[in-house]
Amino acid sequence: MKPMHRLQVLLFCGKGVIITSQEREIPAEIDEQEAMRLAQRENAKHVLRESGLADMLQAVNRNLLKGRGWFEEYDTLVLFKWGTGYTKRHIWVEVEGSNIRFRLLPHRKCAAAVPICDGEYHTLTQAMWSNHDLLQNELHRRYDRPVAESSSD
Repeated sequence: MKPMHRLQVLLFCGKGVIITSQEREIPAEIDEQEAMRLAQRENAKHVLRESGLADMLQAVNRNLLKGRGWFEEYDTLVLFKWGTGYTKRHIWVEVEGSNIRFRLLPHRKCAAAVPICDGEYHTLTQAMWSNHDLLQNELHRRYDRPVAESSSD
């Protein structure tokens, strides 16, 4: 028999909170999944800070876009978006272990050895992103050739 945790249900209604006497049982696997998700999120934050990429993205937003961009953060990825209507663009950055991956439009594999290309992602290993010039050059290429988003019209 698997261990279960009890969670009291809170209902938000109008001006206050009502605590019900109902209790739901939550499987222990959910706690393990949540712990794994939080560990991946913390690792991604650590890699983005240590590589300097978080600061570089903020600098692009501040200096090149005059603060008109915005960030959508998920557990292991960050979407940096800018533009409106027909000009909406984004840079998709994902952290996988200690690697930083930039998602691109599907293309033929690049001939260059750095960054590692699989036809959809450019991947920078920790040894690669430790070289801040290399990381900055890849970010600059992604800013110059961002992924265009389809119009919502």
